[in-house]
Amino acid sequence: MNASTLPRDPRSLPPDVRLLKRGERFLEPDVYVLDVDGRPAVVKDYGRYRRTPLSLPARLLVRREARVLDRLRGWRHAPALLGTIGGLALGIEFIPGQTLGEVALDAGSHVFQQLRGAVASLHAAGITHNDLHPANVLVAGSTPVLIDFASAMRTPRWLRWLPLARELRRSDLANVAKMRQRLTGQGPSAREAELLAPPRWVDAIRLGWKRVYRRIKGR
Repeated sequence: MNASTLPRDPRSLPPDVRLLKRGERFLEPDVYVLDVDGRPAVVKDYGRYRRTPLSLPARLLVRREARVLDRLRGWRHAPALLGTIGGLALGIEFIPGQTLGEVALDAGSHVFQQLRGAVASLHAAGITHNDLHPANVLVAGSTPVLIDFASAMRTPRWLRWLPLARELRRSDLANVAKMRQRLTGQGPSAREAELLAPPRWVDAIRLGWKRVYRRIKGR
């Protein structure tokens, strides 16, 4: 992909470009679908941060997500990387499918089994997604595909035993179990719930943050 394929102003997209999401929050990209060589492609565009102090972190987000997708090239549970565009946009394969939230009741337990296996495979490659929720899982046919790797983290093998790395993996799997329970009513087994329960130090951090937040909010 090259910069010439991009709309010059993502805030006023031409008719042949389909907007999926307008970036409104901090460091959130505009996401749209455009035609590239006769095929639809998804573009995550941080172009509005060009020539601003946020240009550097936006470029780092693009670079990090591109590296993760490049490492997952050929994996059927992630879209293919098409390339980066001008340092502030990312071109990704368009996945024809629906979000997990839209098809959960029709998906069946086999989709959630595949999803759990896909997340475990992702972890085996040293990558955690860190933002798993129904809108970030597409179901193409009967195959779950993870999208939006902006928060993903790759951990070197020699650091994977650290408590934080273990917690990120646990959190990913716990989110899969929560999605399954929320969308289908199927809760985790007693053994699964025990394995996915947060460790005490995580609960302590959450409790401490809630107390600080209440004090700040009460001022």
